[in-house]
Amino acid sequence: ARLLMLDSSIIDFRTRYPIPASHIYLGNLGNATRSIFFDPSMKAGWDPGFHAFDIYKWKIESAQFYTTTRPYSEINYFLGSRVEQIIEILHTQNIKPNWNASFRYRLINSPGFFKNQKTAHYNYLFTSWFQSVSKRYTNYLVLLGNRMQSAENGAIRSDQDYLNDPVYKDRFNIPTNLGGDPEFGRDPFSTQITTGNKYRDFQIVLRQQYDLGKKDSIVTDSTVIPLFYPNLRFEHTFQLHTYNFRYLDYPNFGNTNVYVPDSAYYHDNYGITLVNQDTVQFFEKWREILNDFSIYQFPDKMNQLQFIRLGLTLQNLRGEFTSSKRSFYNLIGHGEYRNKTRNQQWDLGVNGKIWFTGLNAGDFEVAATLQKFSGKKRGYIQLGFENSNATPAFELESRSSFYLLPVPLDLKKENKTHILAAYSLPSLQLRLAGHLYLINNYTYLRHFYQVQQYDTLFNVIRASLEKTFNLGKHFKWHTEICVQKVIGRAPVELPVLYTRNRIGYEGGFGFKNLNIAIGLELRYHTPYKADGYSPVLGMFFFQDKTTIQYNKPDISFYLHFRIRAIKAFVRAENLNTIRNLGGINFTDNNPVAPGYVLPGLQLRLGIYWSFVN
Repeated sequence: ARLLMLDSSIIDFRTRYPIPASHIYLGNLGNATRSIFFDPSMKAGWDPGFHAFDIYKWKIESAQFYTTTRPYSEINYFLGSRVEQIIEILHTQNIKPNWNASFRYRLINSPGFFKNQKTAHYNYLFTSWFQSVSKRYTNYLVLLGNRMQSAENGAIRSDQDYLNDPVYKDRFNIPTNLGGDPEFGRDPFSTQITTGNKYRDFQIVLRQQYDLGKKDSIVTDSTVIPLFYPNLRFEHTFQLHTYNFRYLDYPNFGNTNVYVPDSAYYHDNYGITLVNQDTVQFFEKWREILNDFSIYQFPDKMNQLQFIRLGLTLQNLRGEFTSSKRSFYNLIGHGEYRNKTRNQQWDLGVNGKIWFTGLNAGDFEVAATLQKFSGKKRGYIQLGFENSNATPAFELESRSSFYLLPVPLDLKKENKTHILAAYSLPSLQLRLAGHLYLINNYTYLRHFYQVQQYDTLFNVIRASLEKTFNLGKHFKWHTEICVQKVIGRAPVELPVLYTRNRIGYEGGFGFKNLNIAIGLELRYHTPYKADGYSPVLGMFFFQDKTTIQYNKPDISFYLHFRIRAIKAFVRAENLNTIRNLGGINFTDNNPVAPGYVLPGLQLRLGIYWSFVN
């Protein structure tokens, strides 16, 4: 019932780039990422795990349904240093006034600055929205697929200081723990990865709704516009999801580059003994089928954003592992109350789920949000509460193919609580937010594969400020500051301070159809013991020995502009890496995790063209 407009802003490049500004990544677009903030998933129920590449995936929850008066298309092309590229296409049109279809496709491909970082990700999404002429029946269809491929180099070797050796100022020459010594490939469509993670998922969602209520109409001089106000809605949602998770490291006996998996690396880090140049392979496949039946009741026929929803979901799961196949099920009840008042001043939402029986019996999640708009001078106040009692991710259980401990662990359910308070004042371009997390039975990795559970309650507090300062008629300073702290001796390491600042000119230099943003962007966080990364499991793990400290803040120059329907982004990133190492070059790389660093200077150009056919 809520319509949103397409985003045409150019101020913040990160709204269009796959990796958020608050995430660290392992040196190349498409490699594993994680948030620098403490931001645990609050979802309960079955979770296969494998979340290191989630930000590159398209998800069912964010699928968009359009309605247009004419066909609309977008063609986006992004090119960066070392043949980094993103290609994205969107097309949507109304086949009939009450039927719209859309298609999106995206390719992310990057060879990387360091050895064995190559990535090739593909996403596609088809949506269809149909409503009968009587407005009683509505049909939503989503077809979604993600294919993630990321080479894994196991970090830079530590037998000498390669980063400060002039011989290795071309970072591609630095030896890494995995992947051998391949040649740099410039073919943007090559997808061959011999050492790394390959994840795939495909999802179908079909939602059908039938409404009972009251018909009405608006009569004009030439037309009659039919209206329908639902009082009761019956809904059925069918979902089919398939998941494929695979880690591979196999020998290559080519004429020039002979490579075999490093037996010492797997033995020391995973306790795996290789014999006769073995191939290292782990895989896990899942098929998930959900059938949900729900009933809505609308207390106010004039306000479809006020409703009560009750439903029951049957979830059937089938997993295929290295040496077995298993089937599971869950029976889930859920309820929701939503009310955004017609005067737009109050927005209240309460929802919950409980797993009655099955694999995740006893799991539950509840959430409540309240937002109050007090006028332009007083702004918005937002309060939120979430609590979940969740089974740890299946990847961390002994039944998983990726579980490498010699004995199974008796993992308890994780209990997580999140309390949010935020205040926004648009007139001052200010937002303040505070988060409190209370965590019990925290499940995590220690070293590369050792699953552990911290069974003592601990807290994490995070406070943030976002503010835009007007430095003149067209000069602005956008600042984001975040402070966070772990209370207790929990196995969680976080930077105390994170800040991001953009200072520059925003305007059109007097031209009517021109909009420009030009300036500098700086990011910085205080030193902390950042999580390590486990290539086989595709997970970050807790470590408390190596401190990650920025040599200088990340500095980028940006020039963003829009001319009518064309938007362009020109950027020079990691300017802070300049130094004299056998000559002037960009090799003073900032670290992000033990053995992983950001690249040097990156030049990026993005062109986004939207048009009405």
